Amino acid sequence: MRDLGVGFQYLVQGQRWVARHGKQYGFGLIPGLITMVLYIAALVGLAVWGPDFVTWATPFADDWSSPWPGLFRGLLTAVLFGLALALAVITFTAVTLLIGQPFYENLSEKVDRDVSPDGTAPESDLPLWQELWISARDSLRVLARALVWAVLLFALGFVPFIGQTVVPVIGFFVTGFFLTEELTAVALQRRGVELRDRLALLRSRKTLIWGFGTPLGLAFLVPFVAVFLMPGAVAGATLMARDLLGEETTGEDERNRVPAAGHPAPPMFRKPEVGA
Repeated sequence: MRDLGVGFQYLVQGQRWVARHGKQYGFGLIPGLITMVLYIAALVGLAVWGPDFVTWATPFADDWSSPWPGLFRGLLTAVLFGLALALAVITFTAVTLLIGQPFYENLSEKVDRDVSPDGTAPESDLPLWQELWISARDSLRVLARALVWAVLLFALGFVPFIGQTVVPVIGFFVTGFFLTEELTAVALQRRGVELRDRLALLRSRKTLIWGFGTPLGLAFLVPFVAVFLMPGAVAGATLMARDLLGEETTGEDERNRVPAAGHPAPPMFRKPEVGA
């Protein structure tokens, strides 16, 4: 259970790091703001043209007696907008990370250099287009896994009592895990760690991951909060990735960090070139 507190501490340290580096924080806000504008435009467009689309898609309701066509189509429009909103929440982090790949790579590298004993940071030898392709491909794979969990938890939600108590709690932990995977991918992908190895690494310290990702996922439920927390979340995920790989960390972040004793990095992950 100690790892839960350590994971949360990394989340706080990430926010503190960007607070001390205002230029990097402002730089890191750009992808989230771009994504937010795109999502708002899409949702506004759906709100404006959604009823027309539903009417076009349900010609069989034209012959129904009043008021049933209006009620039926109004319900479908509400469901369509609700699904779009849920999809926006689920995909916001992945899309922001994809749009902000160069921004967050730069931010993550600066965090690495700031806390590394020798002032260096692992660098990817891949061209930008290939990094973007790998990031998009891995995000889709993670999203597919998350959707499987979402369907399972949705079905369990109909179980009396358990569906209203246990299932929502499990859902927040699942969300925290996959959210953390997306965020740590910025630092781990730069080190050449493949998706399968990243998931295995995160599963080896699940309580640490939950301590970081679950409160962040809860905060992301508040509209627009994700935009302002994302730079610090990337910074904190970079610090946590160093811990997961057993890399030495110095500076203020190390002095304030509570070490998670008894959890050395698995041998296959101790070198930065793993998975390359």
